[in-house]
Amino acid sequence: QVQLVESGGGLVQAGTSLMLSCVASGRTFSHYTMGWFRQAPGKEREFVAAISWRGGTTSYADSVKGRFAISRDNAKNTVYLQLNSLKPEDTAVYYCAADPSTSWVSLDYNYWGQGTQVTVSS
Repeated sequence: QVQLVESGGGLVQAGTSLMLSCVASGRTFSHYTMGWFRQAPGKEREFVAAISWRGGTTSYADSVKGRFAISRDNAKNTVYLQLNSLKPEDTAVYYCAADPSTSWVSLDYNYWGQGTQVTVSS
């Protein structure tokens, strides 16, 4: 069993940066692929980024490629999402997820956090 707790969200201006963190409980964190998703008001939850269990492989949605960066520190049971050059359309609740059952980009992850709100003003 894995519990995930996100932090680092907030209200920022367009063009600035934020770093989100997701701390996992459980001894098997380092075994899991980790992902970040987001859900804007009135929209479906969508894939943002994912990272393999060793951190050697990453994947990004086209909408964030080149602006966001995912990383992990297995010694700290933490996965990060660095958000740069933020845009108003990045406004959403950002969720951390662990252990995808199928594709990294699908919603089919076994564990989810409660989310952290990111609001980008223009």
